[in-house]
Amino acid sequence: MMLRLTKHAIYDILRNRFVLFYALFLLVITFSLFSLDSDPGKAVLSLLNIVLMVVPLVSIIFTTIYFFNSYEFIELLLSQPIDRKVIFFSEFLAVCLALSVAYGVGVGLPVLLLGGDAGAVYLVGSGLLLTWVFVALAFAASVSTRDKAKGIGVALLFWFYFGLIYDGFMLYIIYSFSDYPMEKLTLALISLNPVDLARMVILLKLDISALMGYTGAFLKDFFGTSLGIVYSLGLLLVWVLIPMVYALRRFLGKDV
Repeated sequence: MMLRLTKHAIYDILRNRFVLFYALFLLVITFSLFSLDSDPGKAVLSLLNIVLMVVPLVSIIFTTIYFFNSYEFIELLLSQPIDRKVIFFSEFLAVCLALSVAYGVGVGLPVLLLGGDAGAVYLVGSGLLLTWVFVALAFAASVSTRDKAKGIGVALLFWFYFGLIYDGFMLYIIYSFSDYPMEKLTLALISLNPVDLARMVILLKLDISALMGYTGAFLKDFFGTSLGIVYSLGLLLVWVLIPMVYALRRFLGKDV
């Protein structure tokens, strides 16, 4: 049953022109950046700034709007003898897979064709994980209210916080405690933001840690090891699971 519902939801999402436009936008941007710069590292660095802003924003806004637009269909499913978990996971997986396909076509395909380096590969993987993270956050925001405007507002607040506000907060903390060893504190602060976590892994894979001083060398030694890769990927998966579990619990107890 879950497979049938997921296939139906994916088909419905992929018919949405916005998803096609999203994939086309990323495709054009990626090809343009790699074509304009002969250095793949510089192209990846330029693409990184776009991915870290656009992917979370599109994922969280599209998911929230899709959830509320599908509310009547979800209510119809809930009136049937179908387990609520099946309904929730079919919708969640459908959105994640559809947006992942769009991102894969827009960024992954050009990187594969143009032969990107390790930094480009990590960019593709991190973008996919960020897609799932912000889809989960969007579901957490959507199931918390029946008001569409409020749900979109909470979702946007998540994006503003992780994409913009948190960096200012992090810089303030680092500046305030600059007289103390900052390596472990910086690692902890990065771990509390999935966007910064993805950014740091990619930047260090591009081997520009020398620009970050001693702290950058420490993070390079950590994220450049197998343990660092497992830690970063595992933590991004945790960022998917926590809001997803919260959304599932709210959905199971939701009176619709």
